[in-house]
Amino acid sequence: MMSLELKNQSSVTTFILVGFSEYPQLQIPLFLLFLTIYSVTLIGNLGIIVVIRISPRLHTPMYFFLSHLSFLDICYSSVFTPKLLQILVMDDRTISFRGCMTQFFFICTFVITEMFMLAVMAYDRFVAVCNPLLYTVVMIHKFCALLVAGTYMVGGLCAGILIYTLLQLSYCEYGIINHFGCEYSAVISVSCSDSSFSQMVCLVISIVSESSSVLITLASYVFIVVTIIRMPSKGGLQKAFSTCTSHLTAITIFHGILLLLYCIPNSNSSRLFVKVATALYTVMIPMLNPLIYSLRNKDVKETVRRLMRSKLHSHLT
Repeated sequence: MMSLELKNQSSVTTFILVGFSEYPQLQIPLFLLFLTIYSVTLIGNLGIIVVIRISPRLHTPMYFFLSHLSFLDICYSSVFTPKLLQILVMDDRTISFRGCMTQFFFICTFVITEMFMLAVMAYDRFVAVCNPLLYTVVMIHKFCALLVAGTYMVGGLCAGILIYTLLQLSYCEYGIINHFGCEYSAVISVSCSDSSFSQMVCLVISIVSESSSVLITLASYVFIVVTIIRMPSKGGLQKAFSTCTSHLTAITIFHGILLLLYCIPNSNSSRLFVKVATALYTVMIPMLNPLIYSLRNKDVKETVRRLMRSKLHSHLT
């Protein structure tokens, strides 16, 4: 792989990111908007991780997975956003070939990992609702750790395969990338060689990863819905439904925007839409997840209230 990288770097060393430069009057407003969103993302997700760590009540498999979801949100938001903020306020819009490939590798790894992390969380809800008596037996810490490790391994493997295909291509010197980051279709657009094999590999990985994660999620929720319908008591039904609504909301937003992005035809006329959709899933979604889980989750809200009361009490005394 290294020899392939050196081979390509001999023909191209730098790319130019267009970003949103075609709208000069929006550069500062967009900078302030994305900076605010990124700040909320970091604070919100770090807050969830800290609350889960310090509260023994939240040391359960569901919140173990949620803490990793928050970590992934921080990671993949941090791949594109700092560079986006830089090109919005600085004249230097260049990114090195190595930096571009590194950026693509990490965004691909974290997005696919999050996709499967949401599927793992759906399986966790399935076991909790459909087999509550076996929950503590099935979802032991070792098994949960293996599930999490598996999601990271799948994400890294898929990204590694795609990077390998991209490194086999040659690129135009000072290629202009009509995007704010090294998203797959944007990188392919500055290739000077036949990219059909890489695109085929990307299509296969996208279909397999998306369909498998969606099928796991759908199968889990079909069983959950059937179980909830059969519940005799309304209290049990309400409790089961409340544990799933936050996760369902996060899944719907994530997969909805991702499917929307990859259903857009790869043409010059659709580049703005691709940039906006990419901004939604790399900048907006990481901010929304902590809001969804904190505003709709009773355990998280109660833990935060208790921590705030104890802090207030310690200051008063």
